[in-house]
Amino acid sequence: MRTSVNWINAYLSSPASAHEQAETLTAVGFPCESCEQLADGDHAQEIETTSNRGDCLCHIGLAREIAAASGRSLNLPTQSPACANEPASAAISVTNHEPQRCPRYTARVIRGVKVAPSPAWLQERLIAIGQIPRNNVVDCTNFVLFEYGQPSHVFDLKTLVGSAIHVRASKKGETFLPLGEGAKTIVLDDGVLVIADAQRPVALAGVKGGAATAVTDSTTDLVIEAAAFDPVAVRKTSRALRIASDSSYRFEREVHPAEVDEAAQRLVGLILETAGGSLLAGSVSAGVAIAPPLAVTLRLDRLHAIAGYQLESREVMQILTVLGFAPRLSGETISCTIPPRRIDVTREIDLIEEVVRLAGLDRIPQHDVVAIRPVGRQFAVEAVRAAKNCLAGLGFVETVSPTLISERAAGTFLPRDVVALRVADERAMGEPILRPSLVASLLQSLKLNRDRGSQSVQLFEHATTFWLEGMTHHERRTIALVAIDSTSPEALYRHVRGAVESLARELRGAHVHCDVQITPACPVCKTAASGLHPAGTLTIDGATVGVIGLINAAARGALGIDGDVAAAELDWESLAQGYPPVPRAQPLASSPLLDRDLSIVVGDDVTWSQIESTVRAAQLPFFESIHFVGNWRGKQLGAGRRSATLRLFFRAPDRTLRREEVEPQLARLTTVLTQTLKAELRT
Repeated sequence: MRTSVNWINAYLSSPASAHEQAETLTAVGFPCESCEQLADGDHAQEIETTSNRGDCLCHIGLAREIAAASGRSLNLPTQSPACANEPASAAISVTNHEPQRCPRYTARVIRGVKVAPSPAWLQERLIAIGQIPRNNVVDCTNFVLFEYGQPSHVFDLKTLVGSAIHVRASKKGETFLPLGEGAKTIVLDDGVLVIADAQRPVALAGVKGGAATAVTDSTTDLVIEAAAFDPVAVRKTSRALRIASDSSYRFEREVHPAEVDEAAQRLVGLILETAGGSLLAGSVSAGVAIAPPLAVTLRLDRLHAIAGYQLESREVMQILTVLGFAPRLSGETISCTIPPRRIDVTREIDLIEEVVRLAGLDRIPQHDVVAIRPVGRQFAVEAVRAAKNCLAGLGFVETVSPTLISERAAGTFLPRDVVALRVADERAMGEPILRPSLVASLLQSLKLNRDRGSQSVQLFEHATTFWLEGMTHHERRTIALVAIDSTSPEALYRHVRGAVESLARELRGAHVHCDVQITPACPVCKTAASGLHPAGTLTIDGATVGVIGLINAAARGALGIDGDVAAAELDWESLAQGYPPVPRAQPLASSPLLDRDLSIVVGDDVTWSQIESTVRAAQLPFFESIHFVGNWRGKQLGAGRRSATLRLFFRAPDRTLRREEVEPQLARLTTVLTQTLKAELRT
């Protein structure tokens, strides 16, 4: 907020220099970002305020902070304008159709004003904070806005059809022309909170006044609006119509209904002082009953325990008094009545924070020795680190991609019976979908790197995915990897599967068993198998953890990617549930291995898992392990058939195994493979 040093000093019992104001406000949590000396000797300062301190978006609010922190007293302006005998209700009626979105609306009437330029002192105040003076009526509303933080608006009474004000929701198709040079007519949707006369909207509630009822040089009778609006309603209107104002900024941070009248009285007094006229008696208001102020008790011993040092009760009382908490001391307890403007103070700890903050945070004692307790191993953190190190060691590069993706990219990787989660925010623009799969995000990063000339790209990411099933919102942590290369699709797929198996061994131990079953979707993990072809459900020790496969042509086309891409996406909780793995110790072998290669011709529908399980089920003497060597296809084998080469390892525990002892086992295994998988020995 831009402030005037002289303006703030007008409310202090003794003036504070620009430097003192900046230093004091910064110390109590309102940093001064800049200071500019003006031609008349005043200084303009930019003061940063937090979103929960709407009461300090004004000069009186900041002056109150300075007074409480520096031992000064606060001098508030007083207004008690004289009233005519005619009641305001005889000139204007107010009907509040939306009390939940407008808890209090008040209207006051002044007749016989003369619109003219503002007096010099008023113009100087506004110019100092970057405002442009308009006329004495409009300038008074702006002055009170930056003095009290209470937005208000003034209507020309003669332009209000039916001499009536209705606080209501807009109807679809209604039009509204806001104030301002170059403003264009807006067509409203249903439900926008507006201020209307008997026929049309004349203001956007809490956001902007309308040109049709604006004060002009010929205006003589005024209706003065002072109200409180729901912050969410104001924010929705401002964002939907892309109209923001100093008023909406303050209403979005909440203006309490009980604060309306004091600022309205101040505004009425200023208008009468600068524009003349006659104030009609009373005001016309509508809304809900104002809740009584909150009472909160502060225990001095609790204050001292939290602060870490002793404060004199006199000092505590002085701070709370200047802040407007009306403190009452009884023994070691202070009872406070919280002013409505302080919506951030509801508990004892809030009062303690106020006292300690304004007494000076630099008074809190610092301890040279801090007692800490070492935290044990965080296996959840270590598992993520181990997974990332494993994949990085295999040549994969970690990415951190945006959570939002385009609807087209999301649709390609949306699991069955699942709906994408959409973000209703115009800032999302062309990417409004919370990603249902990490693969979709990784493919966008892969395409970017491919377009920049990288032919071989391997990426991975560990992050959250989102989806909607029925009416339930789901989130799941997954880890995904993608790879693109000029190698064959089969080699690329084997590379990604090998990386997944290495990752599983890193997290679950060297003994884990990984298997892939071709399936159209993964019903357990809800990971996006729709973009993979063929898609395989990956299981580890019999438990489903994710999917793996090649990205199909439709998915690659949707993202504009040329070339084969292999991908895998794994449910993190299922994958890392056994971390850290329990080591399984076994003695080192004392005799050498004997290996033999075996090539068999099988149908393409026979998986490596079936071959491996058949070999192990044969329970060959001296058999130790089996490794995959490769596949070969050719015209000689015929369509739908391939040659699979496997390497078998044999070992005798107490001696060197001889070739003659292994050959019978190979013959027996060939017979088992022929009978079980209809395999043929390739010669």
